[in-house]
Amino acid sequence: MTWEEYINHSTALLSAENPEAPYDDVHFLEYTKLNISRMNRWIKTGKLNEELVSNIEKINTTQHWEVIAEPWCGDAAHITPFLYLISQKNNQIKINFQLRDSNSEIDSYLTNGSKSIPILIVRDENNQDIFVWGPRPKNCQEMFLQLKEKNLPMEEQKVILQQWYKDDKGVSFQKEWIEMFAKL
Repeated sequence: MTWEEYINHSTALLSAENPEAPYDDVHFLEYTKLNISRMNRWIKTGKLNEELVSNIEKINTTQHWEVIAEPWCGDAAHITPFLYLISQKNNQIKINFQLRDSNSEIDSYLTNGSKSIPILIVRDENNQDIFVWGPRPKNCQEMFLQLKEKNLPMEEQKVILQQWYKDDKGVSFQKEWIEMFAKL
C-alpha cells in the first residue's frame, strides 16, 4: 500500500465497528490514535539529513522499498514518516507499506527470531535485496534490550522509548542510513 493508504487504513481503524484483532483491543486503538498523531507530526516537522538526501538523490536505478509496519507500533510511528519523506527525494524509489499481521514478508525478516517492526527492505530493480534495516536505530535497540533485561513493565519501557524518539528527532537512524545508502 502507498503512504496515503497506510495513513487512511490507520485512521479507519479508529472508527471501525468491528475491527479485527488486535485492533478489537482498546489498548491497540489507543496506541494507533497516538501513533497517527506522531506520524503526522513527523511529516510536518521532521528534518532530513542533507548528506542522506544527497546520497538518495544520486540513486540512478529503480529501487523498491518494502516497509513492514503496523499502526499500533510506536517504533514504526517515528520511523515510517521519515522513510516516506526520504523516498520522495528520488522518483527512482518505489515505496510500499506492508502490514506485518496481514500477509506480509515478516517471516523472512525476523529480528532475533521475533517479528519486530518496522523493517525496511531495499531491493534493486530485479527485486534482489540490497539491504535490510530495522527495527530500531542501534542505540535505541541497545537501550530497549537493557530495559527488557531490567524487567521493567512494558508500559514503562514504552514511555522511555517514546521519549528517546522525541528527543532524537530522527537523527540517529538517518546517520545509520547515510552509511548504507552511500554504498549504493
